[in-house]
Amino acid sequence: MADGPRIDFRTEPSRYRHWRLAFDGAVATVTMDVDERGGLVPGYELKLNSYDLGVDIELYDAVQRLRFEHPEVRVVVLTGGKEKVFCAGANIRMLAASDHAWKVNFCKFTNETRNGMEDASANSGQTYLAALNGTASGGGYELALACEHIMLVDDRSSAVSLPELPLLGVLPGTGGLTRVVDKRHVRRDLADYFSTRAEGVTGGKAVRWRLVDEAVPRPVWDETVAARAAEFAARSNRPAGAPGVELTGLAKVRTEENIDYLYVRTLIDHDRGVAEITVLGPETDAPADADAVHAQGAGFWPLALTRELDDLILDLRTNEPEIGTWVLRTRGDADRVLAYDALLSEHRSDWLVNEILLYLGRTLKRLDVTSRSLIALIEPGSCFAGSLLELALAADRSFQLTGVFEERDPDAEPATVTLGRMNFGPLPMGNGLSRLATRFYGDDVSLAAAANAEGKALDAAEAERLGLVTFIPDDIDWDEEVRIAVEERASFSPDALTGLEANYRFAGPETLETKIFGRLSAWQNWIFTRPNASGPDGALRVYGTGKRADFDRKRV
Repeated sequence: MADGPRIDFRTEPSRYRHWRLAFDGAVATVTMDVDERGGLVPGYELKLNSYDLGVDIELYDAVQRLRFEHPEVRVVVLTGGKEKVFCAGANIRMLAASDHAWKVNFCKFTNETRNGMEDASANSGQTYLAALNGTASGGGYELALACEHIMLVDDRSSAVSLPELPLLGVLPGTGGLTRVVDKRHVRRDLADYFSTRAEGVTGGKAVRWRLVDEAVPRPVWDETVAARAAEFAARSNRPAGAPGVELTGLAKVRTEENIDYLYVRTLIDHDRGVAEITVLGPETDAPADADAVHAQGAGFWPLALTRELDDLILDLRTNEPEIGTWVLRTRGDADRVLAYDALLSEHRSDWLVNEILLYLGRTLKRLDVTSRSLIALIEPGSCFAGSLLELALAADRSFQLTGVFEERDPDAEPATVTLGRMNFGPLPMGNGLSRLATRFYGDDVSLAAAANAEGKALDAAEAERLGLVTFIPDDIDWDEEVRIAVEERASFSPDALTGLEANYRFAGPETLETKIFGRLSAWQNWIFTRPNASGPDGALRVYGTGKRADFDRKRV
């Protein structure tokens, strides 16, 4: 499936095939009504509201638009448009036909969308409520788990289930196990039983076991869902009369070698397995206040840049799996970047400014969990400052030039990096810490020294002394050291690099997010390749054929 047509993550509501949006004041209803014949690629039918990547791309777009285009929405009711079924989960035929990389990236993107829903509930006053009008199994129940409140219709047949282990020989790939015990606090022994029963749990038992919050008889279903939505809406601080900001289409030019937007330029070198990514700073000074942010809308530099970077990560991750190294550069005026950061910090109480910061944070998290080697190059003309310095802090290694390129541009100003307020908390990683705090985890002295340097343009020697960059070659050694680093990366096992990077990037406390992505990159990654799941007689391959899976019984 990875060798099929290039996947485009850009869409908008008039193009949806699988979801319907309806609005009633503070309540939005998002109805999953999957077109059986609307699979992203041929070869399977999306029966029983099962989903593939195309269904998830539309959901991700809907979640984003609800946050930016509908500030009046305080509650999002997620429900199904089919009779007696909410969602049967990820389409099994699609998974069985997909190669390993596609399956893992599909699960990763799905998880990131779920995390975005949870982020909206936690930080945007836009609470997600799952109204399960029928059975929710596998990924369908995982979609419900991403909501803050789960209602299940009580009709003696509708159930919630995670049947992946007994039916497919795999695990709930979008965080189901973790959310059951860490988020819903289901007792371990009950969770163990639940996840081995393909038929799941219904009604009152599902409530007692904390798998859902309430079971509602069908005759009073509609009015109970409406009442619960009204209760959650009353708790929100979303602005009632504010106009939204339209997420207009991205200006994107895509060829085999280039992916270019207004503020992000990418050159793809397939022979070397490298993507050279340049992020451009703002072309104009920061506006004066939050009113100007609203006036600029989707053209406001931080929002425009974030949307472009988000789309680029998804494009490269899905369509260019053999491009294993991403080289990150910036170009522009560092002072302007810091001025935009200051504007966002000062007006965080404004709903739109808050959404922009949250979106930037989610996009940087997407970069963190991407299984690509990240190398930052800090050269004269760079603007690695504040929010853009986060790109370098997210990198596995960073190089800052000492001095200037004497032959190319002897009159240039030496490369600098500048710490700003965005580096000290507003853009946390999945572990809940800033990238700076993660970098200096357990080293309070170095973290304090970095804090004392906030606002100072640091040359290579100062940045290295503070531990902000990895290496500081001069112009004589620069090209050679960078070349060796990139070529060395390409010579290593991609699987081993994924494990290396995933472990080193997330020092510090374990959270729901780090558990989900860590286990997806480790356990699920491994299980997907094992013959018990994906072999000729594995459970995923023989599902629906009437044959029994032939398991290798050795436990490892």
